[in-house]
Amino acid sequence: MTSEPLEGLIVLNKPPGVTSAKALYKVRAITRQRKSGHAGTLDPAATGVLLICLGRATKLVERLMNLPKAYVAEARLDITSDSFDLDEPVRDVAVRAAPSASEVAAAFASFVGRVEQVPPAFSAIKVGGRAAYKDARKGVMPDLKPRPVQIDAIEVRQYAWPVVSFDLHCGRGTYVRALIRDVGMRLGTGGCLTRLCRTAVGSFTLQSAWTIEGLKSLADVRTAVLPTAEVAALLTKTENQA
Repeated sequence: MTSEPLEGLIVLNKPPGVTSAKALYKVRAITRQRKSGHAGTLDPAATGVLLICLGRATKLVERLMNLPKAYVAEARLDITSDSFDLDEPVRDVAVRAAPSASEVAAAFASFVGRVEQVPPAFSAIKVGGRAAYKDARKGVMPDLKPRPVQIDAIEVRQYAWPVVSFDLHCGRGTYVRALIRDVGMRLGTGGCLTRLCRTAVGSFTLQSAWTIEGLKSLADVRTAVLPTAEVAALLTKTENQA
């Protein structure tokens, strides 16, 4: 007698150095559920909440991706790179004078609301049906157009030149690397993301997330899986409150 195929949602705490796709494959190897996907990519260096959908829950991916996100991030304002993070070689940026704490806070605050953001060239954004990063890695920077994104709140946690850490609450499609780039341009400094953790997607938080190491067996996975009907009901409630 075969057991019922797994379906539902797993709130995963993605480790650093692993792509979202590889994190999904690791979970898939345990669940043996080929019909699976993730809702919202995290860059390889980033950590935190990655929603893994199994079986019929894959039909909820688009709705899950529309949920607001929360991040804790750290950046340096004296360097930059082509990817605006540490994935590409960094270079120093000459800064005439280090901005004050009030200037840094004001620069971040100026991006709260509905803003136009140009995605990084080193991203999965499609240009002519091809991921932008594939051309960028060959030295051909794609012509990416600005697009509207929603930034709900930014709070600077700590600032000591050249390092700034902050909390970010934003909507779908927001690139934190691009935000750092734009803040740096406004300040007349560099801008390079050095650490990023997604702490929440909607009501799915890091505190309730499972590590890959914690999903060693099917029994562990069955404990971690949130039923599809429960997730769908939660999404409907959230959407009705919006």
